[in-house]
Amino acid sequence: MEKTEKRRMRSKTERRQIVEETFKSGASVAQIARAHGVNANQVFNWRRLYHAGQLEADSTTEQLLPVKVTDAAPVVVAKPAKLREKAPPSGIIDIDLGHARVRIEGTANPACIRAVIEGLRR
Repeated sequence: MEKTEKRRMRSKTERRQIVEETFKSGASVAQIARAHGVNANQVFNWRRLYHAGQLEADSTTEQLLPVKVTDAAPVVVAKPAKLREKAPPSGIIDIDLGHARVRIEGTANPACIRAVIEGLRR
C-alpha cells in the first residue's frame, strides 16, 4: 500500500522566497524545487506569477532590509560660507537586494528611494 502525502499549501511569502532563490547566479530550479519538496513545474509557474506581480507580499507584513553602514565619505575641509551654500549635500547609499544592487549618490529623496526599493523587490 502506497503512502500518500497531504499537499502542503504555501503562503505567498514562502512561494516568493523559493522563486527568489532561483534567481541567484548558477541556481537550478529543479534542485531548489527538490530541496523544498515542490515539483519543478510548480516553481516555474510561481516564477511566472512573480514576474506578473502576483506574488506580492501581504501589505500587513513589514519587511526589513539589511543595511550596511560604512565610513567611506572623504574628509571635507571647511570652506567659506558662500561656497558651502552652493554645494549640494553629498552622500552615498548602496542597497544590495540580492538580485539587484543600487547606488544613490548625492541628495537622496526618501520617496524616490522607497519607490526604487519597492520596484526592485518585485
